Amino acid sequence: MKDSVVLVTGAGGEMGHLLLPALRMRGHRVVALDINPLGPELAAHCVEFVEASVLDTGRLADILRRHRPEQVFHLAAVLSTRAEQDPALAHEVNVNGTVGLMELCADQLTGASHPPRFLYPSSIAVYGMPDSGTKSTAGAVKESEWNVPTGMYGCNKLYCELLGQYFSRSERAERRLDFRSIRFPGLISAETVPSGGTSDYAPEMIHAAAQGRPYACFVGPETRMPFMTMVDAVDAFLDLAAAPEADLTQRVYNIRAFSPSAAEIRDRTLEVFPDAVVSFEPDEHRQAIVDSWPADVDDDQARRDWGFAPTHGLTEALRDYLLPSLRERYGIEVDAPQTDSVRR
Repeated sequence: MKDSVVLVTGAGGEMGHLLLPALRMRGHRVVALDINPLGPELAAHCVEFVEASVLDTGRLADILRRHRPEQVFHLAAVLSTRAEQDPALAHEVNVNGTVGLMELCADQLTGASHPPRFLYPSSIAVYGMPDSGTKSTAGAVKESEWNVPTGMYGCNKLYCELLGQYFSRSERAERRLDFRSIRFPGLISAETVPSGGTSDYAPEMIHAAAQGRPYACFVGPETRMPFMTMVDAVDAFLDLAAAPEADLTQRVYNIRAFSPSAAEIRDRTLEVFPDAVVSFEPDEHRQAIVDSWPADVDDDQARRDWGFAPTHGLTEALRDYLLPSLRERYGIEVDAPQTDSVRR
């Protein structure tokens, strides 16, 4: 699909900052949409940028008609923390915006040799563990297990996964979508500061330490969940997008790289920033959400079907990915950690 047109919604978010240049580097022509203006450096990777809401079906229909993208990366969403504060808005954007875009793609992107590929970033939030004891004994959770989300964001994501699978099974070939989704764990980005995810305690802690600010972590020290770097997440998304459809045994995949406790993240942060002040002041509501998510997920199917293989453990994430960016962003000089004590 080199030199094909790719539409990216929510292009100005954390993932978009790496996805847009990666798509351009792979030879794609990128059309981007976001409700906010796109910075000039990011816009430079696009053949067109449209400032509009994903709920604006008229603007979306015009983009699809003019560009006929072969792939759609639908990143636009209200994230987990804000989704709990305004569940009606979350449903409107996360569900109605997604099904509207799917319908437009199914209606308009017809006549090609293959159905359009619809790439959808789902989330670990689709899981719902009933209590911390179950979470601690469940082990690495498979895609089919514990799909009973407790938060609005997880409910939105799980329903849209089901919608995507519905469109992928359409008996009318001219309306079928090649839907592909990844349930991303917590993501740690060097390019942007955290922006409202319930898993953002990890990147918030690291960014605060780099700036010399004290940080009160909103989950307890024993809280555990899977994470990965944003660069590994984007590479995985692109690898899934490029995989032959015949190689895929399912439409929705888990991936992960490392699953540390919040205390282990603090310890690794202090190795790099020994003067950092990190305390734990759990927020009851946000703690309950994270406690409902698995301590780890099983990503064996992604590794088998399309060769998923992350490059960063927790130490590599700090040493090779975060530190170079943090040095430049905050004008700091720090030593990198040399060993990784957290299981990958």
